[in-house]
Amino acid sequence: MTVNCDVLVLGAGAAGLMAAIRAGHRGRRVIVVDHARAPAEKIRISGGGRCNFTNIHAGPKAYLSANPHFAKSALSRYTPRDFLDLVEKHRIPWHEKTLGQLFCDNSAKDIIAMLLNELEAAGGRLMLQTAVRRVDKAETGFRIALEGEGEIHAQSLIVATGGKSIPKMGATGFAYQLAQQFGLGVTETRPALVPLTLEPVLLERLSALSGVASDAEVSHGKTRFREAMLFTHRGLSGPSILQISSYWREGDEITLKLMPDLDLLDVLKDAKTKRGKQAVQTVLAEHVPKRLAQHVAEELKIERPLADLSDKVLQQAALALQNWKIRPGGSEGYRTAEVTLGGVDTAALDQKTMQAKSVPGLFFVGECVDVTGWLGGYNFQWAWASGHVAGEAA
Repeated sequence: MTVNCDVLVLGAGAAGLMAAIRAGHRGRRVIVVDHARAPAEKIRISGGGRCNFTNIHAGPKAYLSANPHFAKSALSRYTPRDFLDLVEKHRIPWHEKTLGQLFCDNSAKDIIAMLLNELEAAGGRLMLQTAVRRVDKAETGFRIALEGEGEIHAQSLIVATGGKSIPKMGATGFAYQLAQQFGLGVTETRPALVPLTLEPVLLERLSALSGVASDAEVSHGKTRFREAMLFTHRGLSGPSILQISSYWREGDEITLKLMPDLDLLDVLKDAKTKRGKQAVQTVLAEHVPKRLAQHVAEELKIERPLADLSDKVLQQAALALQNWKIRPGGSEGYRTAEVTLGGVDTAALDQKTMQAKSVPGLFFVGECVDVTGWLGGYNFQWAWASGHVAGEAA
């Protein structure tokens, strides 16, 4: 059996649903196909179940891509305010957290329900648990063969199947395979916004710190992020580590500056003058977690009164926490990565429409494209924006 439609969207996630909604509101006959049991599973689990659905600071500088200018057009034509208008239209309560992050007050399911209601209002059809067997170019449009569901003929095809991150939720490299099938380039892909792991010897040295969290500025080269950091039983995690992971490469060092608002050397010198009988770890523990203070004292073998320590030793203690250089051994991989870095080469796409330059009617949107945002709602905003402009053109 063959079904005809104007626009077929592969993938019922954030970008795919937004593309379908926009195309449907333009009067296009739209079908959304997804192999999962439920739509928008990444939305459901995001933000601790409350969905960090956008960031008010979303702009090109917050995105990594081989072409840093590519995202400008879509982001300027569908802004965080545009999405927030949709949220408020559906009376979904929300709040702003730190650094411009917007969350649902109640549940991420509110965003999913909003998108499904909008899709229904736009006349779109959703087909779940439906796998794609083959995609072919037709004389007019595309023929998509489905497992056990016959064939769909569509004038336009929007690919929104995401990247490789979190495979247990059904993530695959399908979009990349499809891009290559039609002659489009794919840049190197790797896990991003992901915890970093440590080599066994270093991990053993830091084992007592597992579970310790601290405010930290984490840097790689000239790039730095200031948020919480967490020592884990496998390495390092927390928002600042996830952020820097998108820039880090194997073999590189990262630098940790714990409690960046403090000058720990001044703190120690002052304590030496006024409280010379106290141990260095006692003073440090007033500003950093106790286990961290103890670790520094043990590593430097300075578990004695401050009055017995030279200023040079105090400087070493301060630098151990505020210029701490660590060489991660790897990352947790796609298993826990929030997004995939790299993807369909932006050089092959029209930045205003997300359409493949060499294949009229074929669009790629969202995470599968070589545009990756920072942690904190930026990747959802890219999904909404890229999906919207594709839906406007398909």
